[in-house]
Amino acid sequence: MDSKEPEKIYPSGYEPKDTNSADVNVRNQLLSEILKSSPTEFINTDLFTVMSKRRSTRKFTDKIVETVKIDKIIAAADTAPTAGNFQGFEIFYVRSLEKKQQLVEACNNQPYVNAPVVLVFCKNPSRVKLDFPEEILKKFAIQDATLAAAYSQLAAQALGLSSIWIGMFDEQKVMNVINTDLIPSSVLCIGYPKQDKFPKPRRNLKEIVHAV
Repeated sequence: MDSKEPEKIYPSGYEPKDTNSADVNVRNQLLSEILKSSPTEFINTDLFTVMSKRRSTRKFTDKIVETVKIDKIIAAADTAPTAGNFQGFEIFYVRSLEKKQQLVEACNNQPYVNAPVVLVFCKNPSRVKLDFPEEILKKFAIQDATLAAAYSQLAAQALGLSSIWIGMFDEQKVMNVINTDLIPSSVLCIGYPKQDKFPKPRRNLKEIVHAV
């Protein structure tokens, strides 16, 4: 019998540099390779600049979003903190033009849902293996899915893209479109903006923060 270890298969372009280490964690190694990979243009790595410049975009160009950028956006979600590190969420990458159009209808006929990149974040409380009541596990899954989507949204901004977060939708219709029994928490639509706009004025921090 051949005692050789099975060959590890990696996505093209993300082969780890060291594949001989005895304690290689394949998942973390792959994630690291994706996050370190470089698109052809500049990436804004200053987190506070990224956050301050982010704003919702409802008009995208037809320019195709590069695969390496999509990989990074999804990988960013994988780095988000989750309850017990159980990652109680799933991401559905909607590539079908037909399904995108169906999502427009499921999302209250918001036309910008038909964006170049559409990610549906769903709650998966069954992954959260903690000894708490079911309602608490569901709450953890909501938080997990929301944080994951937020990380992806900031990653998109850092990569020169723009996005809009969709929270108004018919849950069952969205579930039917992506063929799942998991409840969606948000739909993230991403692409190159037709026009760069400055963020709108925000509330004064003194109005938001309450010292108790």
